[in-house]
Amino acid sequence: MDLILNLTESIETILKNIYNSDIDKKAISIQKTRIEFEGDFTLVVFPFLKISRKSPEITANEIGNELIKVSYIENFNVIKGFLNITISHKYWIDFLYQSLQNNTFGFTDDPGEKKQVMIEFSSPNTNKPLHLGHIRNNLLGFSIAKILEANGHHVTKVNLVNDRGIHICKSMLAWKKWGKGVTPDKAAKKGDKLVGDYYVLFDKEYKKEVELLINKGISEDKAKVEVPILLEAQDMLRKWEAGDEDIVKLWKTMNNWVYEGFDVTYKNLGIDFDKIYYESETYKKGKSLVLDGLEKKILKKKDDNSVWADLTAHGYDEKILLRSDGTSVYMTQDIGTAFERYKDKKFDKHLYVVGNEQNYHFQVLKLILKKLGYDWYDKLEHVSYGMVELPGGKMKSREGTVVDADDLIDHMKTTAKEMSKELGKLDEVSENEAEVIINRIALGALKYFILKVDPNKNMLFNPDESIDFNGNTGPFIQYTYARIKSLLRKASDKNIVSSAFPKNDIKLAKKEKDLVRLIYEYPAIIKEAGTEYSPAIIANYVYEFAKLYNQFYHDYPVLKEEDQDKMIFRIRLTEMTGRIIESALELLGIGVPERM
Repeated sequence: MDLILNLTESIETILKNIYNSDIDKKAISIQKTRIEFEGDFTLVVFPFLKISRKSPEITANEIGNELIKVSYIENFNVIKGFLNITISHKYWIDFLYQSLQNNTFGFTDDPGEKKQVMIEFSSPNTNKPLHLGHIRNNLLGFSIAKILEANGHHVTKVNLVNDRGIHICKSMLAWKKWGKGVTPDKAAKKGDKLVGDYYVLFDKEYKKEVELLINKGISEDKAKVEVPILLEAQDMLRKWEAGDEDIVKLWKTMNNWVYEGFDVTYKNLGIDFDKIYYESETYKKGKSLVLDGLEKKILKKKDDNSVWADLTAHGYDEKILLRSDGTSVYMTQDIGTAFERYKDKKFDKHLYVVGNEQNYHFQVLKLILKKLGYDWYDKLEHVSYGMVELPGGKMKSREGTVVDADDLIDHMKTTAKEMSKELGKLDEVSENEAEVIINRIALGALKYFILKVDPNKNMLFNPDESIDFNGNTGPFIQYTYARIKSLLRKASDKNIVSSAFPKNDIKLAKKEKDLVRLIYEYPAIIKEAGTEYSPAIIANYVYEFAKLYNQFYHDYPVLKEEDQDKMIFRIRLTEMTGRIIESALELLGIGVPERM
C-alpha cells in the first residue's frame, strides 16, 4: 500500500468535490511533518487557493474535514497554510505486519524499472598498491552497484586496470636498473607494494637528475622533459607498444605481481567485479577509432603527426588523442573501452566512479564519442566524488606518502581489537568468533565512516574516530543490531517469538510510531540513494534509525512488558528494525555481527 499515493488520490478527489475543479496532481505536495509539529504528513495548501478563493487556514480546514472521513486518517491540525495529517495507529500496525511478510522490503521488483547499468570503479594503476583514495572509490562504486540492484536494475560491476603507459614504464625501468632480480617472494612483500617501491624510487632518481641538469645551467622546464631517466622510460613505452619481446615479458611479470597483490586487498575489502577490462587491450581499439575519425576528417593531424579533436566550437580546448610518436593517451584508451563495453552489454547507462578532478575528462570523452558518431554517448555518466585526506594532509604516490590500503585495514583491525577488549564487548565469545566479529567491526567502521559523507564533498578520514561504539559510526549501528539479536534470542528462549501479532487494538507510544514511520520511509530512501548515486543517504538513514531504536529500547520495556499485545508488537517491531538495519548495512557493503 503506497500511503502517499493514496493520500494524493484522496486529496485530488476532495478538491474536485468541494471546489468543483480539477487540479494537476503535481500541485499536491505532501511532505513529512516537521518534528516540532503534530502529525505524520503535511499538505501544502497554497497551490489550491486559486480554486478555493479562501484563506489558507479556511482552505486547509475544509480539506481536513473531508480527509478525516478516510478510514486511515485519525486527526489533522492546521498551521497557517499547512495541513498536518495524522495517520491512525491501526494503519501503522497493519503496515508493520505487512512489511514483516516481505523478505525484500524496500527493494524494487517492478520489471518496468529494470535497466542495464554498467558501473566502473577502482581503476587502479599497476605501478603502486591501492591506497586510501582507492578505498573511497571502491567503497562508493560497490555500494552504488548494490543500491542500483535494490532499485531493480541489472548491474554489471567492471574494473579498468590501467596497466600501460609512461607511469607503468617508470616502475619497470627502476626495477630493471636497481632491482637486482628481486621478486615479491624474495622480498617477502606483496607484489603491488614491491612495484610501488620502484615507482617511488624512479621519482627520487628523476628529481636528482633534474637537479644535476639545472646545476649545469639548463632551465628547470627544459630539464624536467629532457632528463635522461625520463627519456629512457619514454623509449621503453615506445618499445612496449611496438611489441619488444623483452619489454613485454618484463611488463607481464611485474603486472602479475601487482594483480596478485590487488586480489588480496579486494578480498579484504569485500569487493568484487563481474568483468575486468585492461587498458593494454582497449587502447588498440581506441587507436583504431581515432585513425578512422582522422580518415573521415572528423579529427585532424598536426605537423608533428599528433592527432587531435578540435572541440573549440563547443567551448572546450583541442584534445590530443595520439602523440607525435604514435603512442596513445588516456582519452584514446577510454574511447576504446567505452566502445568495447557498449558492444559487450548494450547498456542503458554507464557510470564512471572517478574523482572530481576528472570532470573535464568525461565531458570531453562524451563529446568526442558524439563527434565520432556514436549515439550512445549520452548514456555515459560521471559519478564524481571528492578527495579523501588524513589529518596529516594530502597524499602523494610518487613521494611515497600515501596511506596504503592494506596497512589501513590492519590498523583498523588492531584498533577494533583493542577497543573491544577494553570495553569487554567480546568477553563471552570464543577466540575464533571474536576474530570474525573484530574484522566486521573494523571494516564496518572504515566503510561507514567513508560512506556516510556526501560523495561530492572532500572528506577527512580519522581512523581512530571511526571506531567508536557511540555516535554516528559503523560500530554503534552494528552494536544496535547485536543488541536486537540478543533480545530476539531471549524472546525465542521464552517461546514468545513466532508469527504472532497483537490480537487487540493498541495505542502506539510516540517512539514506536516514529520507528514504524521510519520503516515506511525505507523504500523511498533506497530509491533516492539510487537516483542520487549516494550511499550517504542510506548511511545517515540507518544511523537515525539505530539511534531512535536505542531511545525506544531505553524508554519502553519489551520482554518485561506486562500487556501481552504490547509485548508482541514490540518484539515484532524489534525484529523488523533488525532486518532494516541488516539490509541497509548490506547495501553499504557492511556485515553485521550476531553478538558483540
